[in-house]
Amino acid sequence: MPPPGTTIRVRVRMSARPIDEPHRVSSQLELLFDLTFVVAVAGVTAQFAHGLAEGHGLTVLIPFLQVFFAIWWAWMNFTWFASSYDTDDVAYRLLTMVQMAGVLVLAAGVPAAVERSDYGAVTLGYIIMRMALGAQWVRAGLEDPAGRRTALRYATGIGVLQLAWLLRFFLYKADALPSSLALPSFVLLVVLELMVPRWAERARATTWHPHHIAERYGLFTIILLGESVLAASRGIEGSIEGGEVSGPFIVIAVSGLVLLFALWWLYFLGQTGEGLSDRRHRSYLWGYGHYGIFAALAALGAGLEVAVEQTGREVEASATALGYAVAAPVGGFLLLLWAVSVLVLGEPVIRRVAVVCAVAAVMVLPLAAPRAGVAAVVAAIAVVCVLLVAVTIATAGREARAGMTESALGTPQ
Repeated sequence: MPPPGTTIRVRVRMSARPIDEPHRVSSQLELLFDLTFVVAVAGVTAQFAHGLAEGHGLTVLIPFLQVFFAIWWAWMNFTWFASSYDTDDVAYRLLTMVQMAGVLVLAAGVPAAVERSDYGAVTLGYIIMRMALGAQWVRAGLEDPAGRRTALRYATGIGVLQLAWLLRFFLYKADALPSSLALPSFVLLVVLELMVPRWAERARATTWHPHHIAERYGLFTIILLGESVLAASRGIEGSIEGGEVSGPFIVIAVSGLVLLFALWWLYFLGQTGEGLSDRRHRSYLWGYGHYGIFAALAALGAGLEVAVEQTGREVEASATALGYAVAAPVGGFLLLLWAVSVLVLGEPVIRRVAVVCAVAAVMVLPLAAPRAGVAAVVAAIAVVCVLLVAVTIATAGREARAGMTESALGTPQ
């Protein structure tokens, strides 16, 4: 017998949840789901940092982006499905937990994928995640007549593409797929994956909740910022093990933390939920654009880790390369954040001129690293981002006061 005040939902008929459901927030299951992705993101970030420290940043960049796509795509697809069809009954929870198991399998395969291009465990984990979600869509198709065509299109697209991923993997392992076609075939399958939602939603749009989606993306952004803090702490450990605490060590550690605070502040300036509610047709580009935002934050964590670590021991990467390991992710984050904000907010809080100037400054600063040092470059990048936050807040404040003045002058006495 369940304890007083609790309800065990053994089976709930799956049906579309309301678009305007009040007080919709992330469930405990969704938060647990996110927690499993922490492991996968930490693994791919650590491997990318290892490659950066050895001076092979460009070499490990492609494997990093490939593995991160698998992580992001599985997270994103479940997030949008849950926003429409979360029943939180036994079957739903079990299938979601299977997806979590797939995440852990994928995470276990990250080192082999990045170091040896062995994508066996990553492919297996990805397929486990995707097929479990496909089963969720089949259930939705069986139990929700109104959304049946859409749900079965999703299930079909997911199933066919998992067979394609398996075929690609076995062809690659058997040397039947030339190495020159490994990346093009990956890109082709990624494009097809991205097309599935668009094709499925043509039958009938799913009833995802705009404020719930905005909250879910915000939570994953916070997770990635937390991963950057974790990555930087690994760099601190490596630096301390290599020698005494130095001035550059303190500068990079403090500046990195300030930088992450500034990026967090910039991300949460706009009312994304309202924007998605008003411009639902732009949700695809907004959602897909976050791949770059999330990947940039993960890469930034790796860059900060190596930047801190090099203050205590020798690394193979040059000072300029280390500067760009921090600057490039920050510049990409700022540009993409402005771009997705334009899509849903119309008038983004962050002004285009301010973003362009900030990105230009950030991308030029690493050129001074050989003379000024990596610590000075990281500190300067942090200053640029803090100034962008300050300018944005000041501009928004002036516009708000101007709007209030105009409203007061236009009010009949």
